Amino acid sequence: MNAAHFSDLDKHYMSRAIELAKKGRFTTSPNPNVGCVVVSNDIIVGEGFHEKAGLPHAEINALAIAQTKAINATCYVTLEPCSYYGRTPPCALALTEAGVKRVVIAMVDPNPKVAGRGISILEEAGIQVDIGLLENEALKLNRGFIKRMQVKQPRVTVKLASSLDGKTALKNGESQWITGPKARIDVQYYRAMQSAILTGSGTVIADDPSLNVRYEELQQSTDFKNEIEKSAIRQPIRIVLDSHNKLSLNEKLFTLAGKVLLVALSPRADLQNKQFKADVEQVICADDGHGRIDLNLLLTSLNDYEINDLWVEAGATLSGEFFKNQLVDEFILYQAPKLMGDQARNLVNLPNFSKMDEVVQLKLQNMALIGDDIRLISNRD
Repeated sequence: MNAAHFSDLDKHYMSRAIELAKKGRFTTSPNPNVGCVVVSNDIIVGEGFHEKAGLPHAEINALAIAQTKAINATCYVTLEPCSYYGRTPPCALALTEAGVKRVVIAMVDPNPKVAGRGISILEEAGIQVDIGLLENEALKLNRGFIKRMQVKQPRVTVKLASSLDGKTALKNGESQWITGPKARIDVQYYRAMQSAILTGSGTVIADDPSLNVRYEELQQSTDFKNEIEKSAIRQPIRIVLDSHNKLSLNEKLFTLAGKVLLVALSPRADLQNKQFKADVEQVICADDGHGRIDLNLLLTSLNDYEINDLWVEAGATLSGEFFKNQLVDEFILYQAPKLMGDQARNLVNLPNFSKMDEVVQLKLQNMALIGDDIRLISNRD
């Protein structure tokens, strides 16, 4: 394993590999986003990215273009090449067989099946391996995948919309629409990158949401740029916390194709008698001791579904529970230039703190104007 001094050209080619990796952000889950560039005599002779689980990895796509030009070339890859036979053969072995001379890796793969083994295969074949170039940028490509590999839980993003005075609905419950159309389009862009969307039964009963990615709105996002066709969009798994089985099962989300997980404290007998367009599965979760679903145990159980990134769109109570249990990795808040009054409903239900060092502390990462609204992104990363 070589700790190298990287040149400006190294950084240029790795930057290109990172841009390529981003192209898979709507489709690769549960696999990580990976980009690869093959360079010979300071000319790119092959490049590729991983598009979808089961399809060739980034290195294989790049080598297919490079062919014999890969001999004695340098390969730049955003994540350590895999070392085991899964749905596809190991990329580390493919690189050795292609005859590359040097491999520059942005970061070591956190997957226990790899975790340095790919590097060892390369080094044992006499290939120079340099690690750590633009590592922080590479980490950002796969924060959900990395967390799931490390702690067996998804990365959690809570999204809320409020007025400037921090209200999410009027006292009577009316809330459509606080934010404008451009903010709602922006939400579709973020949804499209998620493995799953989670909400509570109260939100489903009140709003009857679809909880899916609406391609027509996604196309209007300035960040999307029509990168993939509608048929290629991966609809996130929809997760509804229905602790006491209050849903009628006639809600809109059951009429749309795709996976739905109904999370409850006890089974409901009528589920087997219903015919859904959705693929509906009930997940029984333990009680947290207060008659609610234990969110920590739930997140761990979601590892069985290979969920990297979990998007939470819920009410003040459920959102508050995620914050109280310190399970929020990122918080995205859309604020509309409106004042809804002190009788309107609060943003997040949290305990009545008595000291400032008890409050939930996040780090503001980004602030942007989205139409007439403000988008604030804060996280714990």
